[in-house]
Amino acid sequence: MIRIVALTEAGRRLALQLQSNLTDDCEVWFKPKPFTERLQQAFVAGDSLLLICAIGIAVRTLAPVLQHKNIDPPVLVLDEAGQFVIPLLSGHEGGANEWASQISQLISAQLVLTTANPYLAPVYSIGMGCERHCPVEKLERLLLDCLTKANLTLDHISHINSIDIKSDEVGLIELAKKIDKPFYTWSKQQLRQVEDQLSTKSDYVYSVVGVYGVAESAALFDAQNITQQKAELVLNKHKSAVATCAIARSYPNLTVKETQ
Repeated sequence: MIRIVALTEAGRRLALQLQSNLTDDCEVWFKPKPFTERLQQAFVAGDSLLLICAIGIAVRTLAPVLQHKNIDPPVLVLDEAGQFVIPLLSGHEGGANEWASQISQLISAQLVLTTANPYLAPVYSIGMGCERHCPVEKLERLLLDCLTKANLTLDHISHINSIDIKSDEVGLIELAKKIDKPFYTWSKQQLRQVEDQLSTKSDYVYSVVGVYGVAESAALFDAQNITQQKAELVLNKHKSAVATCAIARSYPNLTVKETQ
């Protein structure tokens, strides 16, 4: 759920403009009361927050309920004129930076990034695992759900990836063709190179395929392979009844040369 919060009439007009261009799962709160309690409850519940107010108000309100950058939802702050968009919390891990970029393009605002590597376009990779003969419809449903959770679209994605024993998996092959993305598979030896970055490790999965997690490993390894830089999980493994999906990101290296 996206909560757009406005405290002034100008902010409310901007909020309604944004709501009309965002997903249906979006709600505008104008001068919510009690303000602090409602925002803190929404934050703790995992709602993405777009706050049209001063940064100081946002910081003082949310500070008591902050937990960790890996689990806090994304929070953006906008001025009421819609000139600036600032990802305040969970920039990398929660996808706030990417979300802020989308919002800034939507309303022609200036994106203000303060986190590392803000000037580089990230590479996003999808990792998937599934039961044998999993229908493409179920794989696509899981993929699109995960992209929504990460505030991403298919246009952001570079590849679909899995372990090499899935190289002939018809559902994954059909999914890649349907969304027009390359499908790559990697050996267990390659996937083991990123096992220290997994959010969880499954001994059962290891006993079956030789790695502690297919979806996260495949996403991480591919993103790392593209940029030759360390990757990070944007979305930890999500499961359906028949498949798993994870999203990883990596930034290309930037070499800055001194000018004379």
